[in-house]
Order: sequence, then structure tokens, then C-alpha cells
Amino acid sequence: MLREIKTELGFDSIELGHGTRLSLMPGIQKMFDSGQVRFTSLHNFCPLPVEVMVASPDCYQLSAVSHEERERAVKQTFQTIDFAERLGAPFVVLHLGAVKMQPITDRLIKMTKAGEHLSRAYVRAKLKAVETRERRAPAHVQRVKDCLGRIVDHAALKNVRIALESRRGYEEIPSERELPSLLEELNSGQVGYWHDFGHSQIKENLGFVDHAEWLGTIGSRAFGCHVQDCVWPAKDHEAPFTGGIDFDKLVPLLPTNCLFVWEMSPNKTADAIHQSVRTWKERFGE
Repeated sequence: MLREIKTELGFDSIELGHGTRLSLMPGIQKMFDSGQVRFTSLHNFCPLPVEVMVASPDCYQLSAVSHEERERAVKQTFQTIDFAERLGAPFVVLHLGAVKMQPITDRLIKMTKAGEHLSRAYVRAKLKAVETRERRAPAHVQRVKDCLGRIVDHAALKNVRIALESRRGYEEIPSERELPSLLEELNSGQVGYWHDFGHSQIKENLGFVDHAEWLGTIGSRAFGCHVQDCVWPAKDHEAPFTGGIDFDKLVPLLPTNCLFVWEMSPNKTADAIHQSVRTWKERFGE
């Protein structure tokens, strides 16, 4: 897999995903030690917890009511940070959990696909979700903060930086309103933002954020990005420049040293990926 990404697709550095099994880590370590591969980042949880059978970055949540689940999430995050240090990866990308509520995002997507995104029913469903989330979020966010403090301290010891990823679902943490204050409260150069183009575009398509306005607010805090396009309203992980995301408008809002990591659907062909990289280099350079 690593050889294909490097040799056939032409990427010089790689992010290890949250579906990477523990049994694969010795081989990955061997390739790194021999200088055959470099890593930009690890996506928590990496490696996948041994008791979890499928890729699941939210199998344990830092926002969970259960103390035992939160402790498991912290322990597994520590392990990801430790592996990042061993593999020379400067960043670990985190999901933080979700507010315990009836999920609304997929329902709104279904309504949008049916052409109901301007209907009164859509507005009512959305407003009810906002009211519920605003009421329930503070306790969940506080639990996240308590866990993050320990995680950031551990990352500092390992010289690994923590990147908080923008989320696809409205019920997930952090919201665009919560993230700036969360970064301010943590007040550490050890922690920053990870922008997912697809996630933020879906939220724009559902009427929750303005993608460019959001990136203008938070972009300076970004360590890196998951690069993917999005076909209206919510088909993400598409090759860049094949969907509705205005990269020409958005990329200049990010730092010049920002990492851009292609996060593609497994069904994307090598040709489609090559074409997207060529177009990216033509527009934005290396």
C-alpha cells in the first residue's frame, strides 16, 4: 500500500489512517526506518484498537458520559501519539466526539437530496437540532477539554502536535462556534486546526456555515488539511476539481506552510488522482 502511494501515485509523504491495524505497524516501522517512506500525520486512532474490527475513528469518544470510555479514548490517543513520534510524523489528527442527541445531519442531507432544503419542515428540523445541541453541548465540551489537556501535555513530551479536525456532522464536536474558543482556552502552540474541505462544504450545503467565511476566521490556525471535493450536497472524498468546492477561493486563506493531504474514496482511480494533483500544482504550485 505504501509503495503504491509513493511510487505509482507519486506522493512523497503519507498520512496513516484510523483503519491501520496493529499487525501492520512493524512493517510500516521497517519501511520508515529504512528511509523508504515519510509520514505527515497519523489519524487517531492509529493503530486501530485491537478490539475494534473496522475503521472507526469515533469508536471511543472524548465527549462520552462514561468515564471508562473517555479513559480508553485517552489511552488510545496516547498510543497514536507514541507511534507518531516513532514514525517521525509531526501531527496527530483528532476527532473529539459528539453531543448526545438525535443525529440530524443525515436527515437534512436526505431532505436536501429530495429538494426540500428550502422548505419549512427543513427549517423546523434544523432549528430544533440547534436548540437541542446548544442546550446539551456545554457538558460534553467540558469533558472534551478535560481529556484534551492531558493529551496535549503528552503530545508536548513527544514533540508531536495535535490537530483538531473540522467535522461533517452538526451534532459532532467541535462546532465552528466552539473551536476558536477551545483553541484559545488551550492556549498552546502544540494544538491547532485541521481543515477538511469536504466536511466544511457539506455544512455549507446544509446551511450551517459559509465555507470561505469560516476558513477566513480559522485558517491561520491550520496545521494541515484533508483535500477532497464534494458533489452536491454531500458526496465527499471526491478528487479535487470534480465537485463544487471553490479551491481557488479557499486555498489562499490557509498558511503557506499548510500540509495538504489527499483523502480520497477508495473507488477513485489512479488517473483521477494524478489529474487532480496536476491541476493543483498548476494552480497553487508545489
